[in-house]
Amino acid sequence: MTKLGVVVARFNQGVTDKMLEEAEKRASELDAEIVETVRVPGAYDTPLAADRVAKKYEIDAVAVLGAIIEGDTNHDDVIGHSIGHKLSQISLDRDKPVTLGVTGPGMTAKEASARTHYGAEAVEAAVNLLEDLPEV
Repeated sequence: MTKLGVVVARFNQGVTDKMLEEAEKRASELDAEIVETVRVPGAYDTPLAADRVAKKYEIDAVAVLGAIIEGDTNHDDVIGHSIGHKLSQISLDRDKPVTLGVTGPGMTAKEASARTHYGAEAVEAAVNLLEDLPEV
């Protein structure tokens, strides 16, 4: 059975709680187990938590969930680009899938609410990567 860690941003919690629910449901459907869930203040804070979870021997992959909603500045772009790069690097450094279930940037609150299925997709991607990657 695949053992997953999930990192969830609390910012935009109405959206991210639904993302987590969908992630949990999909994990169950795929016969995977979420063995650790870590909540962090916002999407920008997810890389550190994802790295710490990925370091754990019992964790096979990490799914990261968050919603970056646009504001009056380009702050959402800065956050999105930063975490995308960092999460990819963590995956390479730890040799474990770290999947991006973070929606945005450039999204309205309504669009974010319509994309809660990204939680399930991040879990599915993690499980599929584990199945598809060659052994080393």
